[in-house]
Amino acid sequence: AGLRCVAHAGEEGPAEYVAQALDVLRVERIDHGVRCVDDKALVKRLRAERVPLTVCPLSNVRLRVFDTIEQHNIGALVAAGLAVTVNSDDPAYFGGYVNDNYAAVARAHNFDRHALAALARQRRHQ
Repeated sequence: AGLRCVAHAGEEGPAEYVAQALDVLRVERIDHGVRCVDDKALVKRLRAERVPLTVCPLSNVRLRVFDTIEQHNIGALVAAGLAVTVNSDDPAYFGGYVNDNYAAVARAHNFDRHALAALARQRRHQ
């Protein structure tokens, strides 16, 4: 039992922050983590260790991590075999609850219901 350690990393900061969160803070989950793709060794590690990335696409756009939802790298994260989940981040402020994030990803990245279901199933492993 006990509390699990989680960190916001790799959203507005570089991939190195994700690695530091894993190594220094010994986190079990990374909130956001979208910049991990800038470090191939880190992607390999995240995949091997099945570290969940709780991705919040609409807040990433609102914070200008990506200019548009179409430019979001969620497809690349999924294609890399990472444990990606779709989430919301302060929905009242960033303009989207969880379902809104799923709908935006589905529209922008042509994710069908099977792809969306696969993302939702990742949540069980967090």
